[in-house]
Amino acid sequence: MDSPLLADARALRPDLVAWRRHLHMHPELSYQEQATAAFVRERLAALGLEASPPMAGGTGLTCTIHGVEDGPTVALRADMDALPIQEDSSAPYVSKAPGVAHLCGHDAHTTMLIGAGALLARQRPARGHVRLLFQPAEEAGAGAARMIEDGALDAVAAIYALHVDPRTPVGHTGTTVGPANAAADEIAIEVTGAGGHAAYPHLSVDAVAVAAQVVTAIQHVVSRHSDPLEPLVVTIGTIQGGFASNVIAPSVRMTGTVRTFGPELRKAMPARLERVIHAVAAAHGATATLDVRFGYPATVNDGSLLPDFEASVAAVMGEGRNAQMAPTMGAEDFAYYAQRVPGMIARLGVRNEALGFSHPLHHPRFDLDEDALPLGAALLADVARRWLAGARR
Repeated sequence: MDSPLLADARALRPDLVAWRRHLHMHPELSYQEQATAAFVRERLAALGLEASPPMAGGTGLTCTIHGVEDGPTVALRADMDALPIQEDSSAPYVSKAPGVAHLCGHDAHTTMLIGAGALLARQRPARGHVRLLFQPAEEAGAGAARMIEDGALDAVAAIYALHVDPRTPVGHTGTTVGPANAAADEIAIEVTGAGGHAAYPHLSVDAVAVAAQVVTAIQHVVSRHSDPLEPLVVTIGTIQGGFASNVIAPSVRMTGTVRTFGPELRKAMPARLERVIHAVAAAHGATATLDVRFGYPATVNDGSLLPDFEASVAAVMGEGRNAQMAPTMGAEDFAYYAQRVPGMIARLGVRNEALGFSHPLHHPRFDLDEDALPLGAALLADVARRWLAGARR
């Protein structure tokens, strides 16, 4: 059956577009979302909805919409922070903050969740409650973990979220059951040699040359030390060292990322990397250290939440509009929610090549087709209602 919320969502489109463009023009970085949070509070209050006190460092908030009868609580989540990237756009709603822009679609996520709140406020669930989570710091700072610490998931039985996807056309969605986003850990490698004059390399230990060998050798951890059927990425993103073209560098510092899905592989990677790094450095008369900082865990979608989501997609967008998608090595702090309760984050299509909306996430020219906004708002509201209707008392 068609979603009874779709007509209301379409009528809400002018407001959704205006809200999204306002947020797009005023982006804020992780844990700096003060104006964004204030905007959300104002919109919720105008809908007759009460937001929680500030949480998660002062910018997060929740809002619970109560059904006609008591029952379980399902949560819907949106992230609010922007990226430290200069936007390259001629759109009238281009970012007004130099070097900061909504190039991952969090302005759309926030807008659609406000829209879902508007739809649910008009047609409250027959039973149970819907908690809206407006979360800071997804890009940097594990805002989801802070929200959980402050009680955002208390009494919540399941959680859904949408993430815009410029690979998928408007009017379509994508889901992944099981591991959906990789764990993301940071590594820092320090190679120490002995500096000297570039004309006399035999009197020194060239840290740059050793570092180059380390970069090559650690890729063998991926190709030769790990199961080729288990996804693994090791990337060195920065290399810093040296003073001048005629000086042999005494030390080099490198940083990078390790992406995994399996918890056992994730746990084993520091020792595997350290063994190779130390051996390569020692072979050339240098020393090396490895520092690992564990970041977001892998996001694992609960398959029990898929039927309600697919039913909502069919009702809002039509039959056959949801595709099963391969996991991505990108990270997502929705993982923290999904560790605590059954969770599912799905992809919402925002691609429209005819209008030029085809750039990838985090690209300076990323933008999206705003026709996706009412679809996303209706989908979030519909799946919450369906889950509550089918949940056991």
